[in-house]
Amino acid sequence: MPIGNVTRGTTGYNRLRRVDRWIAALPVLRRTSDPLVADVGYGARPTTTLEMRDRLARVRPDVEVTGIEIEPDRVALANAGTRDGVTFRLGGFETPTPGGRRPAVIRAFNVLRQYDESAVVDSWRIMQDRLQPGGALVEGTCNEVGRVASWVTLDDVAPRTFTVSLRLAGLDVPSVVAERLPKALIHRNVPGERVHDFLRDLDLAWAVAAPLGTYGPRQRWLAAVGGMRDRGWPVLHGVRRWRLGELTVPWDAVAPA
Repeated sequence: MPIGNVTRGTTGYNRLRRVDRWIAALPVLRRTSDPLVADVGYGARPTTTLEMRDRLARVRPDVEVTGIEIEPDRVALANAGTRDGVTFRLGGFETPTPGGRRPAVIRAFNVLRQYDESAVVDSWRIMQDRLQPGGALVEGTCNEVGRVASWVTLDDVAPRTFTVSLRLAGLDVPSVVAERLPKALIHRNVPGERVHDFLRDLDLAWAVAAPLGTYGPRQRWLAAVGGMRDRGWPVLHGVRRWRLGELTVPWDAVAPA
């Protein structure tokens, strides 16, 4: 019996390009001997599952992607137009895969935002239990056109990092991501919570870096990331990721109090 609820199924072309770029850089995808990736809750159409396979194949040509949906008609529609390297199965958070194989990566995007916050940890655990040793679960949310996104990356034991990813051109304030926080955080953006402090400081760093906007939004963002580090935030990675509009910190830095 599939575990989960039928979601609205909203999807769109290129909507998940930011998180796909993140997944493509995960070490586990490159080193695993079984490059199976599961896409849990792909929605009314298989568009983003097919796009993910194309993107990941650029770094791992033998990658296989299994799209998983809890609504039978969506699975039937997807299976009517399959192609090499992609399969579709009926299921939910239990993450059924061909032959019961364990995925190296599970993507679950814009799914848990439609659940109660109390369901998050149990849903994470069900998916984590399906991962290969050292595998990654990437769970998060984005807006309808994929320009504002955030996600949590977990291994098979615990959540490890939190990432904000924004289209910098035309960005007013980084805290626009507050509306697209993962379900574990979206109701925690209140005084006294770490994620509230994070977004407050990020907006401040962005404002202080405004003069750098003369050289473009990317330079302003890089300065804002530097400002976050100066304020004591344990910013991860380096310029290569920051230039993409990303900012990643350890999960503990923003986890609910």
